[in-house]
Amino acid sequence: MADKLRIAVAAEADRGLDAPVSAHFGRCPWYVICEVEDGRTVAVENLANPHFQAHRPGEVPRFIKEQGVDVMLSGGMGRRALELFASFGIAVATGAAGTAGRTIEAYLAGRLHGDDPCAGHGHGDCDH
Repeated sequence: MADKLRIAVAAEADRGLDAPVSAHFGRCPWYVICEVEDGRTVAVENLANPHFQAHRPGEVPRFIKEQGVDVMLSGGMGRRALELFASFGIAVATGAAGTAGRTIEAYLAGRLHGDDPCAGHGHGDCDH
């Protein structure tokens, strides 16, 4: 794992590390973006999802890339989004639950990894 990481977590509220994780990365209202250096959180930012009301496939992965994010964590996402994140060089882990802070801790400890298209997605459409 790199010494410095920018990790985004799909979130339901703008409560930083206390924000509940969203089941869907593209339809969440917020992202918690965390700067991690040497395994320690050094900065936390709440970022509104500009595509929340009118989500279209491909927009959110591009937006997350523009934020300089290295890792995207969420409850779930579809296969197409997984492919887009991979093409941008962004690692993805799905199956996240609880708070953004606990999710980041689990990822850094190696307890949250991999992606399962549509796991935790909750809406039955796996193509975005």
